[in-house]
Amino acid sequence: MKQRALWSAALVVGLVTMAGCGSATGSGNSSGGSADKLVVWDWKSGEASAAQYLDKAKADFAKKHPDVTVEFVAQPFDQYYTLLGAAIQAGKGPDVMLFNGGGQIRDRVDALVPLDEYVGEDKQRLAGWDAFTSDGKTYAGPVTLQGHPIYYNKALYAKAGLDPATPATTWSKFLADCTAITRAGAKCFALGNKEGVGIQFWLSALGSGILTAGEYDDWIAGKRDWNSPNVKRVFALWKEAGEAGLNNDGANSTAMFNDSFAIFQSGKAAHIIGLMSDVGHWKDFNEFLTPENLGVMSAPVVTEGTTPSLAYDGGIGYAVAKWTKDPKVAADLVRSLTSTDALKAFYADAGAVAADTTIDVSQGGAAVAGIVSELKGGKPALHVALSSKTIDLMGRLSQQLLSGSITVDEVVKQLAASDQAG
Repeated sequence: MKQRALWSAALVVGLVTMAGCGSATGSGNSSGGSADKLVVWDWKSGEASAAQYLDKAKADFAKKHPDVTVEFVAQPFDQYYTLLGAAIQAGKGPDVMLFNGGGQIRDRVDALVPLDEYVGEDKQRLAGWDAFTSDGKTYAGPVTLQGHPIYYNKALYAKAGLDPATPATTWSKFLADCTAITRAGAKCFALGNKEGVGIQFWLSALGSGILTAGEYDDWIAGKRDWNSPNVKRVFALWKEAGEAGLNNDGANSTAMFNDSFAIFQSGKAAHIIGLMSDVGHWKDFNEFLTPENLGVMSAPVVTEGTTPSLAYDGGIGYAVAKWTKDPKVAADLVRSLTSTDALKAFYADAGAVAADTTIDVSQGGAAVAGIVSELKGGKPALHVALSSKTIDLMGRLSQQLLSGSITVDEVVKQLAASDQAG
């Protein structure tokens, strides 16, 4: 999710205007491919850490289709879905496009080609497919797995007189540890909620220790009881943590990407709910804290009888536009972008926990090895099951909860209405 503002504002406005007029004149060779060319939109290809990954993918694709050229167009992430929506509305755009798993792709499947007939051979090798499916059909090939581990700074634990090898397993013990950490001069949590994203991480990282197994499964299946005391407890703890001073100061004005991560990396906070791939994750934190001082802990048990698990899904994946000239060729490019050699390079250079479960991560340090070991018992992230509209609303309401301008009951009432409307 590192952002690259590579397109001018004028081009953004032009594309949106073009879509609003209901016609597509294109934007040069970057708006769509032809029989011998494929155009890919994403927000990763402009990053140095993705260079070897793309080289490997393009080389793999060239073996299958030597006469087809591939052009990658890196878009700014903060405008990506606006640009993509304009292209979809116009009915003309890239042949292949990158998506976050969950609501972002599910909201746009009408513009995409189901890939099931093309990716059958990859189903066992790759994980994370569910985040890119809708009504039983698969719309993207998963590149990474994205989840929300709770990272902690072992050096700060030791400074606070805590045992770095035994992080708290219950919420009451966690709060006691936070008190010791505060006395040692650090905050308990690094939190950035300027974008309203922090609540997504909170819900998914801590939810398995709050919701019962049945509530968790029902939530993922779309049978969400927003009036459940345990669902309310998720948001009540968010509010209570802010009021108790567990977070860094000014969490609502702190950007998650990448200011909150900098707070954790600098040793000013002992914990952060981060990512698995490919920013705010184990590789970034290893560079600052060292692998020896970076820990990963399970969610503390809040509701007795719950079994905490790692929340993860398919992170990002490439899909094929319905208007592409040859869906099979475009699907072959998706398969190359999810090939083992390509994903090995993405893991090595970017630290992405790849969707390819055959990749060896043992040399990456204890944190990533611990994360990968939890995949087998992991469950889909709670926030990914929500529509993008409800997620956006949850972000705004979470800011109001931290500021004290709304109650938990009002929050769940609004979220329930949005969820049911979707």
